[in-house]
Amino acid sequence: MYVERVPNRNSPPAVLLRESYREGGKVRKRTLANLSKLPDHAVDGLQSLLKGGVTIESLPNSFKITRSRPHGHVAAVLGSLKNTGLHNLISEENSRERRLVLAMIIARIIDPRSKLATARGLSDETCFSSIGETLGLNSADEDELYLAMDWLLSRQQKIENSLAAKHLASSTLVLYDVSSSYFEGKSCPLARYGYNRDGKKGKLQIVFGLLCNEKGCPIAVEVFEGNTADPTTLTNQIEKLTSRFGIKQIIWVGDRGIISSTTIKKHFKQVGSLDWISALRSSQIRSLVEQECIQLSLFDEQNIAEISSDDYPQERLIACRNPMLAADRAKTREELLAATEKELDKIVAATTREKRRLKGESNIALKVGEVLNRYQVGKHFHLDIQADSFHYERNQKSIEREAALDGLYVIRTSVEQEVLSPQQTVKAYKSLSQVEQAFRSFKTVDLKIRPIYHHTSERVKAHVFLCMLAYYVEWHMRSVLAPILFDEDDWESARLKQKSVVCAALSDAAEAKARTKRNSDNLPVHSFQTLLADLGTIALNRIQSTIEGASFVFDKITEPTRVQQKALNLLGVSLICTQ
Repeated sequence: MYVERVPNRNSPPAVLLRESYREGGKVRKRTLANLSKLPDHAVDGLQSLLKGGVTIESLPNSFKITRSRPHGHVAAVLGSLKNTGLHNLISEENSRERRLVLAMIIARIIDPRSKLATARGLSDETCFSSIGETLGLNSADEDELYLAMDWLLSRQQKIENSLAAKHLASSTLVLYDVSSSYFEGKSCPLARYGYNRDGKKGKLQIVFGLLCNEKGCPIAVEVFEGNTADPTTLTNQIEKLTSRFGIKQIIWVGDRGIISSTTIKKHFKQVGSLDWISALRSSQIRSLVEQECIQLSLFDEQNIAEISSDDYPQERLIACRNPMLAADRAKTREELLAATEKELDKIVAATTREKRRLKGESNIALKVGEVLNRYQVGKHFHLDIQADSFHYERNQKSIEREAALDGLYVIRTSVEQEVLSPQQTVKAYKSLSQVEQAFRSFKTVDLKIRPIYHHTSERVKAHVFLCMLAYYVEWHMRSVLAPILFDEDDWESARLKQKSVVCAALSDAAEAKARTKRNSDNLPVHSFQTLLADLGTIALNRIQSTIEGASFVFDKITEPTRVQQKALNLLGVSLICTQ
């Protein structure tokens, strides 16, 4: 049987149910029913049934979603990772160890967790993203991840060598800085008590140094014991660049805590091919002002000036004054002074009240000390502590002496002016902010290197190296996603608006994004974290039919929004991932 539509001149066609049969040697047909009055969907359903298909009574009830795995952010990170070629630098063989390492890098970027939680996220039963399925890792426990970390650590030097060959030229400028991270537990040999940048008193810590190219792209990382002084870490880095990476002409850029007078004498003056850019400490700047090497009146008309001093022979000194920074420091100092006075007034009142009066020079001094330690501006006050009284007043000369140096900093360098102009030297030093951004991502914003729970030195080193590789991917993602992030994406316009290299400037496009929260395409602007969260709403859905006689299962990816599609286009990645 079959359905046939017969034309009927100026009337609607006749819809007939017919069958074919043979009579003698001829094929004939006869009409079994006239279906012309049936609605079209009923006729189409009957026609489908006659062809061996099935009909659906209710489309929404004919399918069910049996599993939904957040997928868009996984596809974005994995695609970006492969675009950088990092997967091949880790290993050219698509081994299970490589896939486990890639899974940990992706997980570190989209949702940093412990290795146990990461392992559970790979299992088909307990997954909270599509990482495991995308990489062909349907199950893995934390012990297997630890072994993959050991495997990665054994390849660290080779990977760093490849990154250096890719991102560092034979004669190059290198950014280097040091940070620390607190440690949970007491069994790791690297964990020591030291200068704690995290404000975690009583916590053991590790120290790690990050090496980047002049644009802030990470190249190598090294972990040290928690009580290692910052300048001490420089020895290993110089050896790494000259011997392992084979780079002979280097300009090091580091802060005043790493490239100090001592390290300059120890490391740089012994090797003629090593140049450096650093800055003076505030006490050294004050000494130059008192020696009249720096005329503060110079900065009434300009904010950068090259000077010289006998205290720094064969060095160039470039004095800079940032008026915005000066205003900010003046404001902060006044707020701290006012807060200190408010607390000191309470102590004065306590020494004069009738009941339970605060007495005793040591008791009063203890209370005063607590206030001064809290706000750190005690040098700006004259204190008079007696056995039964307390008075204070501002030290105006001390305040004015410090205010004179507000916004003032001095860059010191061994680089000749023919190689880098004063403006280029200042710009190179200010590039250290790229490493500071990396540390913010490492420690708080994205990758969350801390707290560290590993118990062996090798696992701690592997954990830090894993975080560095994750930041390497994130750095590349941020650079191409800038048009839909709050980040600057028109550097040339920003440079043209900049009145001086000392003062930063934003392009009109970046200012408009910050003001309107939308970009030039009228798309909403994201931070890197919220964009990943947005992409995470693109799900890999497992769909199963409930139609009797037609049971089948298939995967369907959520259709991306305009913003999500723009992000995928900028990254140059597809939602359909391959291992």
